[in-house]
Amino acid sequence: MTSLPPPTAELSADEARRLALRAQGFLGAPDRRGGVRGVLRHLGAVQLDTISVLARSHELIPYARLGAVGRKTVDKAYWTDTHAFEYWSHAACILPVEEWPHFAFRRRAYRARPHWHHDLPDGTYDQVIKQLKAEGPLTATDLGGAKKTSEWWDWSGTKVAVERALMYGEVVCTERRGWKRVYDLAERAIPDALLHDELDDTECLRRLVRLAGQSLGVGTRADIADYHRLKGEQVEAVIADSGLVPVAVEGWSKPAWADPAALATPPRGRHRTTLLSPFDSLIWERARTERIFGFTHRLEAYVPKQKRIHGYFAMPVLAGGHLVGRVDPAREGTTLVAKQITLTGPKAVPAVAQALTEAASWVNCTDVRVERVDTPELREPLNAELARALN
Repeated sequence: MTSLPPPTAELSADEARRLALRAQGFLGAPDRRGGVRGVLRHLGAVQLDTISVLARSHELIPYARLGAVGRKTVDKAYWTDTHAFEYWSHAACILPVEEWPHFAFRRRAYRARPHWHHDLPDGTYDQVIKQLKAEGPLTATDLGGAKKTSEWWDWSGTKVAVERALMYGEVVCTERRGWKRVYDLAERAIPDALLHDELDDTECLRRLVRLAGQSLGVGTRADIADYHRLKGEQVEAVIADSGLVPVAVEGWSKPAWADPAALATPPRGRHRTTLLSPFDSLIWERARTERIFGFTHRLEAYVPKQKRIHGYFAMPVLAGGHLVGRVDPAREGTTLVAKQITLTGPKAVPAVAQALTEAASWVNCTDVRVERVDTPELREPLNAELARALN
């Protein structure tokens, strides 16, 4: 481990929190002219996930920052005019197409990988490339089927081949259609000026570290590494040349790095009040969320029902720059159902009511029903706030 340079600034915990909120688009006026595409460029990565309660996570991300942008508008913004591509970043993510060259290091690593979980039948890879060249864009079903059996993991040879080609960068996912990936050749889907692997690994990592730091505002090495799932030693090797500057943050036990442009302008403006997807980049790294907000959150969708504490898809509520509660939502017709609500105290009631009514309107629900509140004495004030907001 190299010796650390002295910090260029000392930040209070509150200053670090506000820097993070602004960097993630939750403090100050939202960039409505940039819209969904502006959100994607600003964040650098929007995580995809199969779970859909109110909406899918990639729809919830721009909603949380911009308000009630139409769901069809969201998908159209991501996937038209070769604006974005899907690749392995923090997880499966939608990425701005300008970041294609930065992931050359990962494509090369996949091409050099000696072992895979799935066998690739002889000739299948070349056949998939040939078919996409002649007929693409195509889904795995169009290519001949995604599964050998009904088991989720039992991919067909075609699916193995096209996913391998995706990792290698010969094929690109250009959109999701009915949640199925739509594949095309990279030479057609990526603009010529970006379609190259000319950046060496060091330069790819340097750029991704810088972009992660800008999207976080301020973060530890672990925070920055987690953003695009880099290894600690990869970040260590390039962070000094990334353009980020070392800072000390009150209460943080590890050294931190910040975007110098963010430090130059104190964060000001209006705070968003909204429900957050558990896969939102503001909170997707649990240790960081606890360090910045003093809020412990865990996605319980994969926890056995009897062991869940806050609910299947509990969504943190952001208000006034703090996480003030959780809502586990569901939908029944035109009613948004709050199956379980956790509040940090009485002051959270108006914010949670506002977040619920705005979310209900966005998904075309005309009513909100509360089933359970962890603090029973706050149930009546919450219902009263909801009634005022809905009428």
